[in-house]
Amino acid sequence: MLSLLFIIFFFWIFGKMIGFAFRASWSIIKVMFTLVFLPLILVGLVFKGLVAIALPVLLVVGLFSLLDRA
Repeated sequence: MLSLLFIIFFFWIFGKMIGFAFRASWSIIKVMFTLVFLPLILVGLVFKGLVAIALPVLLVVGLFSLLDRA
């Protein structure tokens, strides 16, 4: 009976740790995309002469980030 209780608690704690790892990695990916990859993509589009694509992308992302924080 004690080993069954140990196994249940083991899987419960292990599942919580997996969930925390997914939440932490998702947050890190969102921060990296926002701070590093999006500006690099927009600067690359401007240098390629694709301002007509870069400006709407910038506006959509800006509006989304404004509405997301409210």
